Amino acid sequence: MIPKRLVLVMLDKRMLGPGLEVSPIVTGLWQVADMERDGDLLEPDQASDAMADYARAGFDTFDMADHYGSAELIAGRLLERNRQGAVDLGADAEPRMLTKWCPQPGIMTAETVRAAVEERLERLGTEKIDLLQLHWWMYEHPGYIDAMKELVKLQHEGLIAHLGVTNFNTDHLRVLVKHGLWLVSNQVCFSLLDRRAGGRMTDFCLDNSIKLLAYGALGGGFLTDKWVGAPKPAPEEIGDWSKMKYARFVNQIGGWGVLQSVLGALKEIADRYEVSVANVATRWVLEQQAVGAVIVGARLGEREHREDNLRVLSFALDNKDHSAIDQALEGAQPIPGDCGDEYRRPPFLTASGDLSDHPSMSPAVFEVADVPDRPGRLMIDTGSEFEPIAGYCRAMRIGDRILVSGTTATHGEGEVVCMGDVAGQTVYILDKIVAAIVSLGGSLEDVVRTRIYLKDAGQWEPVSRVHGRYFGKVRPANTLVEISDLVGDYLVEIEAEAIVG
Repeated sequence: MIPKRLVLVMLDKRMLGPGLEVSPIVTGLWQVADMERDGDLLEPDQASDAMADYARAGFDTFDMADHYGSAELIAGRLLERNRQGAVDLGADAEPRMLTKWCPQPGIMTAETVRAAVEERLERLGTEKIDLLQLHWWMYEHPGYIDAMKELVKLQHEGLIAHLGVTNFNTDHLRVLVKHGLWLVSNQVCFSLLDRRAGGRMTDFCLDNSIKLLAYGALGGGFLTDKWVGAPKPAPEEIGDWSKMKYARFVNQIGGWGVLQSVLGALKEIADRYEVSVANVATRWVLEQQAVGAVIVGARLGEREHREDNLRVLSFALDNKDHSAIDQALEGAQPIPGDCGDEYRRPPFLTASGDLSDHPSMSPAVFEVADVPDRPGRLMIDTGSEFEPIAGYCRAMRIGDRILVSGTTATHGEGEVVCMGDVAGQTVYILDKIVAAIVSLGGSLEDVVRTRIYLKDAGQWEPVSRVHGRYFGKVRPANTLVEISDLVGDYLVEIEAEAIVG
């Protein structure tokens, strides 16, 4: 008789990209960092044994990151022992390793990017990374474009099989894709509590063959049997960051009563299929159109839910089930904003911690200089080739006023971003304008006027919608006009004024 721990399970795979087949439920290793927060690293062989148990159960795809403690080293140890035959994962079985690079915003040189990739390769002990996902902390710094361009070069060298991003919103995913940087995935939060990814993000991903890797499907544990019919927990009962984040989401969708309505519907469906509420919540995410896989966290060697997770793949939701869930959600308010906003906008509360001090750690995008012979005036340049030629600065501050010159989607000295895509150019321009204002001591909320110059007035709507996503709460005075032409391959130019405070 084969020992139970050696029984291999073959799950139907899902294709993220050419040649990249993954388990529909990916095992997330973010909790390795929490398990090691006292400074003691997990024992690599024991932890990799736990990973091997997941692989034998069919969960042979693992997600990690550069900052998930020693997760990459443990994964590398599993790969090494598998090649040596020290663990039995089956003939020719090779687990898929998905990892992330989360650099601090700054200048992304070829050397910087290569060093990061080589570190991932060394820690994983492999010659090629199955999927490398880029996370970027502040869109106002355009270095994410340079980082991705260098990653593409390393992909062509054979060091990376596929590229993705994590917690990118739709607008900035668009910038990368429309700038010709091909991606296979975006890892985002997606659950019955947080359905932000089900709107514009899903539409864009379907149009551009991008898959979503969904985490947070259980809403920090609130979408489980434990909370069905339970009273609202007191603040002191919510002790970890994950529950704090998702408790905030519960409040945003309408409160504890709305959650109980959703849980009631999930419980009825779960009883019908003889599965758990968690299974139904996970299955709902897995069946969303753009979702390639759902990521479920694991605490290696402490506790596992492999048997329960397998039940997610034992049934499918029918139209009656989806109608019942939709009806339960009728009273739920949508979480405002887009995917990943919690990493870049207050209150900066995520499942991995409180990031409220993170913005102060990010560098100013542009260097501020005094205007020669004009005391009290400050200016910045952005490196555009046109600034010295035409004799102007990108932005100037006089007292509490900041004036930003007409700005185009010019990256570096003269590269046109998102050529042919007016929405992508608008996103890049507004990031550049906000970065200039912030560098001079202002903020997006200080903007009082914008002027938009369009090459084709027929493109007013995509430009206006992007403008609305940036300034919908600020509501500055605005003018939009069509002009006869713009220099070069630019489709739109925007200028702005702000009054600080």
